[in-house]
Formats: sequence, C-alpha cells, structure tokens
Amino acid sequence: MILQPGSTQNSNRSNTDDDLLQILMKANPALFNPILDNKDSLRVQIIYTQINRDKRNRPSFKEYTFNLNNNTYFYPASTVKMPIAFLALEKLNELKVEGLTRTTSMITDSGFAAQDHVYNQPNAGDGSPTIENYIKQIFLVSDNDAFNRLYEFLGPEYIQKKLKEKGYPDVSIRHRLQLSRTAEQNAVTNPVQFYDTTGKLIYSQPLQKSKAVFPELDAFIGKGYMSRGKLINEPFSFATKNRVYLQDLHHILQSVLFPEKFSKKERFNFTKDDYTFLYQWMSSFPKQSEYPNYDTAHYWDAYCKFLFYGSEKGDKSPRIKIFNKVGDAYGFLIDIAYIVDLDQNIEFMLSAAISCNTDGIFNDDKYDYDGIGFPFMKNIGQAVYQYELTRKKKHIPDLSKWE
Repeated sequence: MILQPGSTQNSNRSNTDDDLLQILMKANPALFNPILDNKDSLRVQIIYTQINRDKRNRPSFKEYTFNLNNNTYFYPASTVKMPIAFLALEKLNELKVEGLTRTTSMITDSGFAAQDHVYNQPNAGDGSPTIENYIKQIFLVSDNDAFNRLYEFLGPEYIQKKLKEKGYPDVSIRHRLQLSRTAEQNAVTNPVQFYDTTGKLIYSQPLQKSKAVFPELDAFIGKGYMSRGKLINEPFSFATKNRVYLQDLHHILQSVLFPEKFSKKERFNFTKDDYTFLYQWMSSFPKQSEYPNYDTAHYWDAYCKFLFYGSEKGDKSPRIKIFNKVGDAYGFLIDIAYIVDLDQNIEFMLSAAISCNTDGIFNDDKYDYDGIGFPFMKNIGQAVYQYELTRKKKHIPDLSKWE
C-alpha cells in the first residue's frame, strides 16, 4: 500500500496491498457485489489489521486495506469523539494539579456568543458533571453534548497540536457537533472550572481563542442540498467540516489498545487506571451502565456496535467484546473497532467508512443507512470474523486481559 500524504506509519504497522478484503467480499457475491460494483460512488474504505502473537503473547500486525484513499473525503461524524476523549484524559494527567482527576466536578461556563453553560448533570450519580461521565457517554451512546464539553476543555488549537505531535498532522477537529456555530464561535471555547468535593476551586481555565489554522478542504460532494426548506442544485461543501483519515482513526485506537507497540511520543499519556477505565467503557453495552442509566428500548446492546452487528437489536454476548467508536451523519457511516471473541480466541481490528446518500442530496434526512450502511457494516465484520475462525495461527492468543 502506498501511504497517502499525511498518513502515519511506524515499524509496528505492516502495510500491504494484498487483495484479501476484496477476495473475502467476492466470496460472498450476494452480499458484496453491490458494494464492489459501486465502491467509488459509495466512498467505501476498509482497513483490516490481522493480529498474530508470539510465544510470549506479544502482538504483531499485518494491515490490509480496500479502496483506501485520503483524497476521498468522508465526514467523520462522531468518530472524532474518540481522540477527544483520549486527549481529555491526557490533559488531566499533564496538568498535574493535585486533586484534579476524571471524577472531579467540571463546571462549564459561558463567556462568548452562543456558548452553553453546564452546572449539573442529572444522569450522574451525584448530579456532578465530570470528565469520566462525559467519556462514558461518548462510548456508550455517542453523546454529542458530552463531546462538546470535552472539545471546550481542550480547544481546537490544543487538539491540533497534540495530535500532530503524535503523528497525525492532517487531523482537523474544528467544530462542535449538532450545533450551528460560525467558525469564529467554534474557535472560542468556554471557561471551565473544576471543584473538589468540598466546593473548593482547584483549577480554572479561562475562555480560550484558538489560533489554529485549518486547511479549507476540497470536498464538494453530491448534486444538491436542502437549505431553509429549498433545494440548492449544487454540490454540498464540506470545506470547513471536521476531517480525519480512516487510517489515523484506526491507528489512534490501536495505540490505546496496544500502547507497548508504539513509541512514547505516539502514545497517549495515560495511567494504568485510565487504560482500565477506557477498556471497560469502550466495550460495554449501555445497559451495563448505572450512571448514566439508559433505557434499553432506545439504547440496545449493539446501539454503537455497527461492525459485526449492524443495526441488530436484542441481547448480545458479553463474550464478544468490541472496543470501538462509531459515527453517522450526512449519510456517512463509520466504525473503528477492535473485535475480540474470548471463547474462540479471536482478535482483529477492522475500520470501515461508507456513504449511504444514494440520491446525492444532503440535509434532506433521506439516507439509506438501513438499506446499505448497516448491512454492509454487519456483513464485512462477519466476513472477516469467519475468515479469522479458519485462519491458522502459530500461537493461540491469550486474551485474558480483556476478561
């Protein structure tokens, strides 16, 4: 595989242009021929990382791709919440303020036009907003408000700087989600204060104005879009939207799951307890959370587990653990996942993106997630899983770490 400009690679990532993913899809023509025949118009991109263990259980990686192209834009939607959750934990550790942890009360104030304030959180055990609760909400149900609060704690300039240092120079996370804000409003982030259990202020961060410079993306897609109830017959512009390459999201997740395989510079600055916390909530079902508490009628087990399950409802096996982050917006469907079957001793990483906007019109809320997107996600996850069931391994992996 020829790496596109801005993609990242280290000695622990083995890249190949092997046709394995295409072979797996061609073996299931009824499921995948529509995908293979329309791979470019559907903007399909897939990355599969095969994991092999040595006799000491140390992992090595072999990476396969399908139709990967950094010049093919996809809107990353909620997948941007994953690096922001990681950076929020890292920032807490790097501030080195006594008593400041992910469970410290975090008050978001307002100091600029169109800024929200948050003084309490009803779905928290004690009603207190915290970094921990926001991260749980991000991975359990992909909560937009939780992302916005962490985005404001970090600020786009800090996000850009830290991800560039880790080897992801082309990531652009420049705006809040599900809120209509100007570029100037998104560049200004709220004042934030942290208080201990006695109500004592232990850290205060003033309003920040980002100086980050982001490229205007050459991303005009489709044939029209709805604006104020009218159809505009021209491509929809993603020029000022968020952008993250699929392989960057894939490798960011990989660096958290397998930090020992990445250099100190590439890793996030986490404590052992941070890793335990993340591993728990990245792989949990909404029903496994007491605070926040989620109604299983609205938030089923696989609500945020597209790869492998698609949109399936009902109870899912806790023996199959999926550490992941999904996204869906503007007709794009994305999932970045590490899938583990504890009973079959199977593990692999799989990331995929697809556009489900078959009519080419944006902002009309007519996207074919159910007809194209979710079936594709489930089918490619199952295809790779079935391949892994038959794949010969020199050493059976010890996956007890994930128990």
